[in-house]
Amino acid sequence: MSEELIATACVCCGSSSLIKAPAVLMPFVAHRAFGWTPVSIDSSWGLQTIPEGRAYSVCNSLHCPDCGLIFLDIRFDDGALSRLYAGYRGEEYTRLRDTYEPGYRLRNDGLQDGITYLDEVERFLLPLLPKRLSVLDWGGDTGVNTPFKHGSNCLHVFDISDVSLVPGISRVNLEGALAHRYDLVVCSNVLEHTPYPLATLSKIIKVMDKNSVLYLEVPHEVLMRTRATGHERLSAKRHWHEHVNFFTDKAVQHLVQGSGLEIIKFEDRKISSSACDFHQFFVAAKLAE
Repeated sequence: MSEELIATACVCCGSSSLIKAPAVLMPFVAHRAFGWTPVSIDSSWGLQTIPEGRAYSVCNSLHCPDCGLIFLDIRFDDGALSRLYAGYRGEEYTRLRDTYEPGYRLRNDGLQDGITYLDEVERFLLPLLPKRLSVLDWGGDTGVNTPFKHGSNCLHVFDISDVSLVPGISRVNLEGALAHRYDLVVCSNVLEHTPYPLATLSKIIKVMDKNSVLYLEVPHEVLMRTRATGHERLSAKRHWHEHVNFFTDKAVQHLVQGSGLEIIKFEDRKISSSACDFHQFFVAAKLAE
């Protein structure tokens, strides 16, 4: 699949039969990834054909009728991704985001504690795995959400953010990961941020062998669950933040199978928390035979 700056085909199934609607890129993301900031246009600009007002970064929401994916047309390149996620949720990141989104700092404090349903992930995977594990968490940030941190398991994180890791986990680069054998490769809450998910999976499968299990997890977004049709979802998606891909179960299946994997276990899991209920797609896969 061609990796374009502005997508002209579905990033899950490859279909070029896309429908689009205008949207805006949220100011924090535009500022951090591209250095674009909102501006107030007034008479001093001397513009003849543009009305005065507040200007934000425009983009398009795209809908793929074939697999149901809703996604942002802008596909961030490596430079934009590095700028967006360097020092992820660190002080500089948090300060800028809280400027645009007051109250984020307080929410971020809770995110640093990790997800509350890690035990559910482990129970989902446990029947598929040996007792002692070698685990690679691809895009695992600090490792706070890496499953199976107990016992004598070997735990590695591969991540572009270069943040400090929780105790018991080691960082590896791609060369180090390729030199290792992993029973479990985790890619959790990553692909919703990823411009070309198939390209990411094509890298991940290089660290797998026939016995490895890949655990994928992506959000089943509220928009996708509460709007019945693709047209309704597209009409409602008027802004984009860090999640640039909104998946359906069909889109996930296309993505996994298109990367040379076969699904061995799949759930649309409802997660209950004190704040709210939400849904995640839990997927376990192996290399296709």
